[in-house]
Order: sequence, then C-alpha cells, then structure tokens
Amino acid sequence: MSPPVPFSKSTRGRPALTNEQILEQVQTLLDMPAGDLQQTLIREMLLTVLRLREAPFDTLDLKILNRTLRELRYAFKVFGQYRDRRKVSIFGSARTQPGEPDYRLAAQFGRRIVEASYMVITGAADGIMGAAQEGAGREQSFGVNIMLPFEQGANATIADDPKLVTFKYFFTRKLMFLKESQAVALFPGGFGTHDEGFEVLTLVQTGKAPPQPIVCLHAPGSDYWHEWNRFVTGQLLARKLINEDDTGLYRIVDSAEAAVDEITAFYRVYHSLRFVDRRMILRLKQRLSGDHLDTLNREFADLLETGAFEQRAALPEEADEPDLQDLPRLAFHYHRRSAGRIRQLINRINGFG
Repeated sequence: MSPPVPFSKSTRGRPALTNEQILEQVQTLLDMPAGDLQQTLIREMLLTVLRLREAPFDTLDLKILNRTLRELRYAFKVFGQYRDRRKVSIFGSARTQPGEPDYRLAAQFGRRIVEASYMVITGAADGIMGAAQEGAGREQSFGVNIMLPFEQGANATIADDPKLVTFKYFFTRKLMFLKESQAVALFPGGFGTHDEGFEVLTLVQTGKAPPQPIVCLHAPGSDYWHEWNRFVTGQLLARKLINEDDTGLYRIVDSAEAAVDEITAFYRVYHSLRFVDRRMILRLKQRLSGDHLDTLNREFADLLETGAFEQRAALPEEADEPDLQDLPRLAFHYHRRSAGRIRQLINRINGFG
C-alpha cells in the first residue's frame, strides 16, 4: 500500500490539516470517556467513513457523501445559534413581481410574523421569497439558496448575510427548511412550491415530521389555493387516497393577519412533542385541569393504543432537553395512525387556553 499523501490544499480559504494533525484529532476523540452520546455519534460517523474503503464506490457516490456532510455541518452551525427562536419556512414563486397582490401579501406576512417574534426562512431568491424577507428584514431572515444550472442569486435583503446558506442538493436544502422551522407558509407558486408543500404534508401525515401549522396564503379574490383544494378533496379524498382528517393539516387564508393567528394559536398551550418508546409526550405551556383531562380521554380515546391520557412531569429519558424540564406533559400510548387526529387533539388543547 502506498503511503498517504499529505493534505496540502486549503478548503474554502481555510488551511487544510496535515495527516499528523488529523491523527491527533482522531486520537483526542478516541481518548474521550465513554458514555457521551455526542462523542459516540461522532465515532460512529468516523467508522462509517473508514468503511468506505471496504467496497468499491463510484467517485460520484463519494462526492455526494462528501458534499452532503459538508453542507449539513455548515448549515447546522449557522442555524444552531438561533435554536431558541421559532421560525416559519415560506415558499412561493420566484416569478411574482413587485406590486402584484401576492407579493404585497408576502411582504405583509413577513412583517407581521416577525412582530409575533418569529424568524423567516426562504429560498433566498426574488419574487415571493424576496417579498417575505423584505417584510421581515435582514436580521430576522434566513436564506437557503440552491445552485441551479441557470443563475439564482440571492435577493437584496439576504445577499451576503451570514444567515445565507447555499446548497448543491435539493434534499439537504429541504431538510433544513423542515428541520429548522415550526410552521410553513405556502404562497402561489410553481412545481417547486407544490413539491415543498406536498412534502411537508406527507411528512406530517406520516409522522416523520412533528405537527405544525401549514398555511396556504393567496391575495383576497384569488382562487389559487381553493382550486388546489378542490383537486385534493375531489380527487385524493373522493378516491379515499387520503383520510378526511388529513384535510385538517392545512388551512387556506387570504390575509397576513389570519395566517399569523393560525400559527401563533397553534403554540398557545402546545409547545412541542417527542416520543419515549411508544409513548407520545406533548409538552405544554400550562397544566390542564381535571375536567380538561376528562374531556380528552372522552373525545380522543380513538388515538390510544392502550391506557389513557396522563398528565405528568418530564420523563427521565427527556433529561437531554434541560430547558424543557419544567413544562407539564401529556403522555399517552399513541397508535401512530392518524396525524390529522393529533392535529385536532392539539387544537382542542389550545382551546383550553
């Protein structure tokens, strides 16, 4: 076997590490005490990389793996500084022109949602994306741009901002849109808007993404989302390709105020959720009364695999989220079959607020 060639080129302006420096960092990692989950995961990733030598891979395979890891590492670093802020991902056409009703609505929504203490994430291009960030302002905006065969530069609001991240692959970009946001706003758009809209609906419907507000906005007098909804109900629902509860996963509105109200109301009492084994844990901003708990057990018993809804404190398995330890919990054994009913459950809980 030929000796390894030292790294001599720099990456993105940073001097590359020598082989000796790389080995020193690896040894430091291996010398760390066992039991730390983050260190364990990093070791597993390192082992995965080493196993790439065990089988022949195409150069393209390695390029995809390399670029994906680099893009996600950098994006996680950028977003990691703002994890304490709720965010809304906004989708819509890059072709919408300033002065058009939907452009003005997007700017109004960007401004109003920031006033409600949210930040915005867009694809960073012009049109609806530029309008939303124009309304939200540079400081409250993230851009997740995509490299395309034709030029798609960033809009004037987010260009050159440290919160602008450019991706080569759509799948890494989509991950950041959905992982980092707690709500989605869809404006009229083309294939890309519908791709993103159906993707988030699919992920929420299948439980691969947590419940969240999904708001479809168009200007007053427009039939854009009503026509889309006629297709959903007239084709998908009528043919039993989706359940009736699934149509409750989104809401169509024609004003920025209604969209902001839909998003903020979703988090009035409900805070977040996670699974512990087969139990769904809803973290709440306030305790429920005994009457409220009785109401849930009566109206939502169909969600239970066994047992009943139980109000309790944080479970030991949730110790990795210390900032949420003091929130009251609603715990239950969920059968994992109806995201639409989970949304109705959250709406009911928020109504108690």
